[in-house]
Amino acid sequence: QVQLVESGGGLVQAGGSLRLSCAASGRTFSNYAMGWFRQAPGKEREFVGAISRSLGRTYLADSVKGRFTISRDNAKNTVYLQMNSLNPDDTAVYYCAASRLVPPGRDPADFDSWGQGTQVTVSS
Repeated sequence: QVQLVESGGGLVQAGGSLRLSCAASGRTFSNYAMGWFRQAPGKEREFVGAISRSLGRTYLADSVKGRFTISRDNAKNTVYLQMNSLNPDDTAVYYCAASRLVPPGRDPADFDSWGQGTQVTVSS
């Protein structure tokens, strides 16, 4: 498995932006598709987006299309989630995850390794 550590969460006002980072170690990062999920209190873990292993093809949930982008830097073993135009509904703990599936899935069960999560809070 690959070890994942998220960073970049915090408190932001509605309309603001944050960039989350997820640093990977332990295995060859470029062998894994990477995903972002989020979980709000009392709700199930929700797919946010994913990026393929090498070509960098991205997949985004409808709720974040046009606002969030995913990118990866295989040389730095890092995946990013750029979040713009944030609103209070985006408040959640955000997790990155790694998957060997091609293409990456959208279900948490499709992902093998998980980070510990980083809190994102959007105030109105």
